[in-house]
Amino acid sequence: LGVSISHIGDMRELFEALPLGQMNTSMTINATAAWLLALYAAVADEQGAARTALSGTIQNDIIKEYLSRGTYVFPPEPSLRLTRDTIVWCGREMPKWNPINVCSYHLQEAGATPVQEVAFALATAVTVLDAVRKSLPQADFEQAVGRISFFVNAGLKLVTEIAKMRAFAELWDGICCERYGVTDERFRRFRYGVQVNSLGLTEQQPENNVHRILIEMLAVVLSKSARARAVQLPAWNEALGLPRPWDQQWSLRMQQVVAYETDLLAHEDIFDGSTVMAGKVERLKRDVLAEVSRIEAMGGAVAGVESGYMKAELVASNTARIRAIESGAETVVGVNAFTETEPSPLAAGADLAMATVSEHVEMDLVAKLEDWRKARDRDAVRRTLAELEAAAREDRNIMEPSIACARAGVTTGEWGDALRRVFGEYRAPTGIAGVSAIDGEELDEVRRAIAALSGKLGEPLRMLVGKPGLDGHSNGAEQIAVRARECGAQVIYDGIRFTPADLAEAAAGARVHVVGLSILSGSHVSLVRDVMNGLKAHGLGHVPVVVGGIIPEEDGHVLRQLGVARIYTPKDYRLTVIMGDVVRLVDERLCAQGGSDAA
Repeated sequence: LGVSISHIGDMRELFEALPLGQMNTSMTINATAAWLLALYAAVADEQGAARTALSGTIQNDIIKEYLSRGTYVFPPEPSLRLTRDTIVWCGREMPKWNPINVCSYHLQEAGATPVQEVAFALATAVTVLDAVRKSLPQADFEQAVGRISFFVNAGLKLVTEIAKMRAFAELWDGICCERYGVTDERFRRFRYGVQVNSLGLTEQQPENNVHRILIEMLAVVLSKSARARAVQLPAWNEALGLPRPWDQQWSLRMQQVVAYETDLLAHEDIFDGSTVMAGKVERLKRDVLAEVSRIEAMGGAVAGVESGYMKAELVASNTARIRAIESGAETVVGVNAFTETEPSPLAAGADLAMATVSEHVEMDLVAKLEDWRKARDRDAVRRTLAELEAAAREDRNIMEPSIACARAGVTTGEWGDALRRVFGEYRAPTGIAGVSAIDGEELDEVRRAIAALSGKLGEPLRMLVGKPGLDGHSNGAEQIAVRARECGAQVIYDGIRFTPADLAEAAAGARVHVVGLSILSGSHVSLVRDVMNGLKAHGLGHVPVVVGGIIPEEDGHVLRQLGVARIYTPKDYRLTVIMGDVVRLVDERLCAQGGSDAA
C-alpha cells in the first residue's frame, strides 16, 4: 500500500520525529518524482538537516511508465526533462541521493523476455544519461553516473535469471566505460535492488507461490558478481488480494533464513568457470546489444515510446506467454497441470482474510485537503506556482521553484496542473494493434459465435475494455483487448487511467454491447459502482458489465449485487474461454430484451 501525500503537511506528518539527516529513504515515485523530492527536501530543511547529508532514492524512471505502468501525464520529452532536472540538482545539492532507479521490474511484469528487460532498461539509462551529460562537466557527470541504480525482476527460470543479471552488470560496465568514458570503477558498478516476479504467482494452489518466491530470490543471491544489494519479496497470497502483515513477515523470514542459516553468502562466485553460464551470458549480451541498437537507430528510448515499438513488443511477448500457458506448452503447476489438490488449511475460513482499505479513508483525505487549502497563504501559493510555470517554460531547473511551492503549501494536484499548462498531456500507444492473430478450433468456435451474434445485432459486436481509476497495471486489459479482437469483436481500448465518467461516456459514444473493466488497485467496488451509475445515466443500464482483477470472494458478492454480470480472477487464465462466456452473456441479454432493437 502507498501513502497519500497531497502537500508538505502530509510529508511532515509522515516523517514526524524521524531525523531525515540520519535516514535512508526510498520513494517508489516516477511522474511526480521531482515534486515528492521537493517536499522531502523542504521538510528536511525545516528539520535543520543538511541537504548534503540526505540519503535515499527516487525511482524517477518515466520511460517504463509509458511501457508498463501508465502513471504518467506529460509527453516523453518534457517528462525526460524533469528526470534530468532532478539528477542535475541532486548532484549539486544532495550528492548522497540516488536520483534515478532505472526500473526493469515492471517490464518483466508486462511480459518482457530477459533480452527485452535488459535492453529496454539500458536504452532508458542511456537516454537519460545522454540528456544529463549536456548539463554537466565530465567530472560531475561521472559522479552522476555513479548515482544511477537499477530495480530489476527475477523470474522462475533460475539459470536464465542468473545469466541475465551477470550480463546486465557486464553490459552496464561496458556502457559506462566505452560510451561515457567513466574511468573510476566505483562509478561503473551495477547497483541494483530486486523484487522477484509477481506475474507468475497463482490463485490456484497459492501455497505453491512460497516455493516460486524462494527460487526467484536465489536467482539474485547465488552469483556473487551479480548479487542484489537489496531484495524485496511478494507475499504468497498476492494473487488473492492485499497481503496481511503476517503474510509479509513470512516473505521476510525467507530472506533471513537464506542470509543467516545457509552458507550461500559465504563464498566467492560459484559460477565463475562454468562454461554453461558463460555461454548463456554471452548469448544474452549479444541479443541485448542487438535490441539496444535497434532502439538507438530509432532515436533512443523516447522515440521507441512515441513510435509504439517498445510497447508493442512487450504486449506481443506477454501474448506469447499467455498462449503458451493456455496451450500447455508452458507448465504452471496447479494451473494447467497437477491441478488435483487436497484442501488447503491456509485457505480455510478466516485464514484467507486479506487486508482492505475502507472507502471512508478517501472521504477523510478529501476533507483534510479542503481544510489545508483554506488555511494557507493564497498569495504565496499563486506566486510560487507562477514561478514554477515560468521555470518550466524557460527550461530552467524546476527543483528550487518546486521547493518554494512546497513551502507555500501548494498541493500535488496544483503542482501537476501548473506543468500541464506548459507540457500538455499525453497518451502513449497501447501496443495492442501489432499482435499477430492466432488460429485454433476453440478460437474459431468463438469467432463463429461472434459472427452469429453480430448478425442478430445487425452490426458488429462492440466491446469496451476499460481501466478506471489510477490503477497502472495494464497487462490484463491489454490481453483481453488483444484476444477479443482476435475473436472478431470490435474493441474500444484507449489505455488506462480513465475516470468512471470517461468510460461511461466512451461506452455511450461507441454504442457498445458489453463493458469489460480491469481493476487491480483494490478499489473495484467503488469504481465499478461509479461506472455502472454512469452507464445508467447515459441510458446504458441494460449493457452487461464484466469485471476482472484480484477480487476477494466477499467483494465479488458485493459486485454481483451491484449488477455485475461476470467476475474473472487470475485463475481464469484461458482468455478464449472468457471471450466465449462474454459472447453467450451478450446473446442471453439480447434475447431477454427482445432482439436487436433493445440492444
